[in-house]
Amino acid sequence: LGAAASAPDHHELLPWRFVLVPAGARDRLAEVFATALLERDASATPQQVAQAREKAYRSPLLLLAVVRLRDDDAEIEPHERIVSAGCAVQNMLLMAHAQGFGGALTSGKALQSAPLRALFGLGADEQALAFISIGTVVRAKPPRERPQLTQFLSVLER
Repeated sequence: LGAAASAPDHHELLPWRFVLVPAGARDRLAEVFATALLERDASATPQQVAQAREKAYRSPLLLLAVVRLRDDDAEIEPHERIVSAGCAVQNMLLMAHAQGFGGALTSGKALQSAPLRALFGLGADEQALAFISIGTVVRAKPPRERPQLTQFLSVLER
């Protein structure tokens, strides 16, 4: 979390925050995940609902990243605030990996659900970005193929 504090932050707004989900609150989050799924898909199977609930228990450290898109400083656009939050998240993930832990982001449609917004006390101008999971890697993913520079880099011509 200390690494997150060094993220770029135009006007020092601190437009993001993290909500720690301790073990004692995981059952409430699991129910919110199940409710969000059933609101989107009333025909979800019991197995799908159980899978939705299970997401609340996947890592020993679970945080929700939240960004404040608007406030009294209207000069800083929402996209700058989201970039700042992304930098804070990336700093945390890099630090976790540097310390020998694994880290991952998870998102999904549940982030937009009214029950999740209520559980985390999100304000009207706040958006849940992603869950951050940090822990010991049990099963490493194979490394992904990285794009070639030509796929994402161009040069501004004179």
